[in-house]
Amino acid sequence: MTVQQDQLSNGFRIVSEHMPGLQSAAIGIWVTAGGRHERLEQNGIAHFLEHMAFKGTKRRSALQIAEAIEDVGGYINAYTSREVTAYYARVLAADVPLAMDVIADILLNPVFDPAEIEVERGVILQEIGQAHDTPDDVIFDWLQEESYRDQPIGRTILGPSERVSAFSREDLAGFVAERYGPEQMILSAAGAVDHDALVRTAEALFGHLDRRPPVDIPRATFTGGEVRHAKPLEQAHFALALESPGYRDEMLYTAQIYSTALGGGMSSRLFQEIRERRGLCYTIFAQTGAYADTGTTTIYAGTSANQIADLAHITFDEMKRAAADMSPAEVARARAQMKAGLLMGLESPSNRAERLARLVQIWDRVPPLEDTIRRIDAVTTGDVRAFAQHVAAEAPAALALYGPVDAAPSLAELQERRAA
Repeated sequence: MTVQQDQLSNGFRIVSEHMPGLQSAAIGIWVTAGGRHERLEQNGIAHFLEHMAFKGTKRRSALQIAEAIEDVGGYINAYTSREVTAYYARVLAADVPLAMDVIADILLNPVFDPAEIEVERGVILQEIGQAHDTPDDVIFDWLQEESYRDQPIGRTILGPSERVSAFSREDLAGFVAERYGPEQMILSAAGAVDHDALVRTAEALFGHLDRRPPVDIPRATFTGGEVRHAKPLEQAHFALALESPGYRDEMLYTAQIYSTALGGGMSSRLFQEIRERRGLCYTIFAQTGAYADTGTTTIYAGTSANQIADLAHITFDEMKRAAADMSPAEVARARAQMKAGLLMGLESPSNRAERLARLVQIWDRVPPLEDTIRRIDAVTTGDVRAFAQHVAAEAPAALALYGPVDAAPSLAELQERRAA
C-alpha cells in the first residue's frame, strides 16, 4: 500500500492510499473549519453548516442527495470536531466519481433554503437538549470549557441554544466564504482508488476555486479550573483533565502510553483498583487526546453520591503511585495496545482515509506508518514514569462534577493531595 499526495495550483490537497484486494473505497473532504475556527458570535455555526450540507444544493434536493449514494448501496455522512468538519462517503470502486461529485456539490452549491434552515435549527436544538440530558456527554463540554476558558477551543461544538436560534442564511454563507477556501480542504481516499483519477476529478470539481486570505486562530492555552453542577441524578459524574502534549509534540506517544496504562483497559491501574478491587464504579477510563497545539489527558468515572470522595482521592493516589512504580510490563502492555489499535483500525478504509487527512492537516505530509510504530516502541518505562511524575505533581488541571456531588472534594483539595 502506497500513499500518494498532490496539490492543485490553488492549494487544494489530495491524498490517497490504494488498498489491494478491496472492492470499495472511503472518500471524503476534510475542511479545516471546526469549532475552534469560530468567533464567539459564530459558536455552533460549523456544526449547523454540517447539518445543512445534506439539505439541498442547486443541483439536488435533500432526497436526491441521499438517493444518489444509497441507490448504489453506499452511505454518506459528516461530522464536526473542534479542528475539522468532514464530509465523507463509502461506496464501491465504480462509484467513486459519483461520491466525489455529490460531496463537491454539497460543499460548493448549497442553497441554504430558509425553510430547511428552520427545520434543521429545530433538529439541532433537540440535539443540544439531548446532550444536556446525557450526563456523560455534557460533562465533557463543561470540562473542555474549564480547561480552555474564554477560548474558541473551549466552547461547545453544538453551540449555545440562543446562538443556534439566531443563525441566519447570511451567517452560514459568510462562514463558508471565510473558512471553506481550497487551502482549507483535503480530499482523502483509501481502498479501491486510483490516485491519478482522483487528481483529475479534483481539478475538474475544485480547480476553479480562488485562494482565500488565511485567517489566523489563537494558540490554545490550558487554563484549568473547576465546574460543579449539583443535580439529583442516580450517579455522581467525575471528569478530570490534565494538560498534555499536542500532535506536534514528541511527548505525545509517552502521554498516550501513560493514559493507556493508567486507565485504558480492564488491566489498567484505575480499572483494577477502583472498579475491580473496591467496586466504586462501573465505568472508569483514562485517555489522551491531542490538538494541533495542545492536548489533554482525561479521566472519567461515574459513582454514587457517598463514594465520590473516595473515588476522587484514590484516582489522585493512583496517579502519584504510577510515577513511582509504573512497571516495564505495564508499559509494554500499553505499547502493544496502542500498536494493535492503530493497525487494526487501519484495516478499515474509512479509518485509513481519516488518518491520512489528519496527518496532512497537521504535517502537510503522511509520515510512514513504520515511523509511528518506531516512535511508540521508543518510549521507555523511564519516559512514562517521568511523564507520570509531571502529571501527578504539576500538570495544570481542570475538574468537572455533575450530579449528587456535594460530598466531592474541590480541585483545590485534590491539588493539595497530589502535592503532599
